[in-house]
Amino acid sequence: MGNLEKTDRQSVHLLENELQARIDQIFNHLERLEILASKEPPNRRQNAKLRVDQLKYDVQHLRSALQNFQHRRYAREAQEREREELMSRTFTTNDADTSIPIDETLQFNSNLHNAHRGIDDLIGSGSSILNGLRDQRSTLKGTHKKMLDVANMLGLSNTVMRLIERRATQDKFIMIGGMLLTCVFMFLVIRYLG
Repeated sequence: MGNLEKTDRQSVHLLENELQARIDQIFNHLERLEILASKEPPNRRQNAKLRVDQLKYDVQHLRSALQNFQHRRYAREAQEREREELMSRTFTTNDADTSIPIDETLQFNSNLHNAHRGIDDLIGSGSSILNGLRDQRSTLKGTHKKMLDVANMLGLSNTVMRLIERRATQDKFIMIGGMLLTCVFMFLVIRYLG
């Protein structure tokens, strides 16, 4: 991405296309890697899937950064075209009867261009945020599915743990009851035999 900022206008299109092709190729490889990760042994599968999801998330961020760069470049090129068009326009003097309040018109035009640029920036940042949210949604869906799988695997363990806790509570009550009965028995022995 750093090379894109430094390249000249003619080669920036080639570099952008090359980056887009590489990102698409990486994404295809990640899909194949995800299939391979699902074939891993169960003890390594979750870790492999997590790594693949993280790589997908990083590739999506690279893709949105490239789209943001392209959007900024298009806006810069449009500004330069408009500037050149304005500079190449020939102006003639007007008669006294046909005077136009040019200052107000120029100010209105510059305000309109600034508003247009601001809207374009908002749309670009909104689309990148939307892409980020889509990526996070897919990542969270995958994480949720993994958590459900782990919860299903641990379901048996939770049942066993609850039985152990219940048994420990019952043993505690039996011990306290036995201690109370022993104390009552000792009291009765001392009172009637002593």
